[in-house]
Amino acid sequence: LWGIFDCFFLLQVLNEKKLQEVDSLWKEFETPEKANKIVKLKHFEKFQDTTEALAASTALVEGKLSKNLKKILKKIVAKDAHEQLAVADAKLGGVIKDKLNLSCIHSPMVTELMRGIRSQIEGLITGLPSREMAAMCLGLAHSLSRYKLKFSPDKVDTMIIQAISLLDDLDKELNNYIMRCREWYGWHFPELGKIITDNLTYCKCVRKVGDRTNFASSDVSDILPEEIEEDVKAAAEISMGTEVSEEDINNIIHLCDQVIEISEYRTQLYDYLKNRMMAIAPNLTVMVGELVGARLIAHAGSLLNLAKHPASTVQLLGAEKALFRALKTKRDTPKFGLIYHASLVGQTNTKNKGKISRMLAAKTALTIRYDALGEDTSAEMGAENRLKVETRMRLLEERGIRRISGTGKALAKTDKYQNKSEIKIFDPSGDSTLPAASKKRKIQEVEEQDAEVAVKAKKFKAEMK
Repeated sequence: LWGIFDCFFLLQVLNEKKLQEVDSLWKEFETPEKANKIVKLKHFEKFQDTTEALAASTALVEGKLSKNLKKILKKIVAKDAHEQLAVADAKLGGVIKDKLNLSCIHSPMVTELMRGIRSQIEGLITGLPSREMAAMCLGLAHSLSRYKLKFSPDKVDTMIIQAISLLDDLDKELNNYIMRCREWYGWHFPELGKIITDNLTYCKCVRKVGDRTNFASSDVSDILPEEIEEDVKAAAEISMGTEVSEEDINNIIHLCDQVIEISEYRTQLYDYLKNRMMAIAPNLTVMVGELVGARLIAHAGSLLNLAKHPASTVQLLGAEKALFRALKTKRDTPKFGLIYHASLVGQTNTKNKGKISRMLAAKTALTIRYDALGEDTSAEMGAENRLKVETRMRLLEERGIRRISGTGKALAKTDKYQNKSEIKIFDPSGDSTLPAASKKRKIQEVEEQDAEVAVKAKKFKAEMK
């Protein structure tokens, strides 16, 4: 069975023995004459127009059975029910077998046979000029490509992926431009950078005033608060910056225009991304936010691909390098990837971030599958799961441990643990056998001892006499 640009046609195999030699089968299709000895045209069905050809081609690509193909195969079943039908798509073969009870075969031999037929298609079907055949093939290929692009289920995901990628690029460019603007204008008025910390306000102020000498006569109350405006004017009078030419100021102002324009476009792009995420994945957006949700979709490739990932993969999505490095070095694996930037993980303390990220990933995986495969477009499920995660986070922060048995509502009573060391300290005084008295004696003690010795000596002499 074969389907091309403007027709279905059925070929019958003449010599099945030669098909057994798969490796050398290509030699039988080197010339049209050899090909006609292997297969011959049995049935030919022409399409009425391009629309019918496109519908039949789309059905074949998707592995479905079109109406025209079903009619052709019913005729075959009526005549040659005992014959086998060789198909290039196993999925289509399964559908044909289920609906028409026609035996289908799909193997490497069939693949080689199809390749040979494709190479000699002009010699097998006579009556069609090669130029017209090429034109019809090209027209159908263009129509099929447009159909795929128009009805692609992932086309909306592509918009989200492109938008979040552009948003990240804009942030990088804005940081570079703002850093250059502050450094450039800082040579002229270095004190302004310390007074005005907001980057967009800094650029608006520089664009409106220009040279620092104009701050005294300029009104920037629409940009700066009154207190900061006074500080800026006071700093401009005693600034230690260098003098610059008017051409330098014009170039700095042009750079400020670029920063302001890109900032406004970034705000517009963020609103567009937010609306897109709420329309395509509302529950995911409620759970982790539009930025984290869009980055998860972009990292997986599409919302459907992301829905196929388990919760453990969603938790570590974006930390693949750290994961494999930890596995290679046999160290602790990371606890979170892109999901770390979610607001729920950021609100909890450092000790509980791993637990919250694990629970958040589990609930996020459910919301992703609900958004990708469900028919409902509301965000109620996401709100319910977010509330569960917030309750769990509050419970962990309060250190509330529930009883396993009992009422279940009462908190378990746990005594505060106090470490009592039972280690005995070594007493070094027991090491010495000498008396504990000091070796040095006072002079008075020595004199008293000598006097006692003298008295005893006199008594001893008196007794001897």
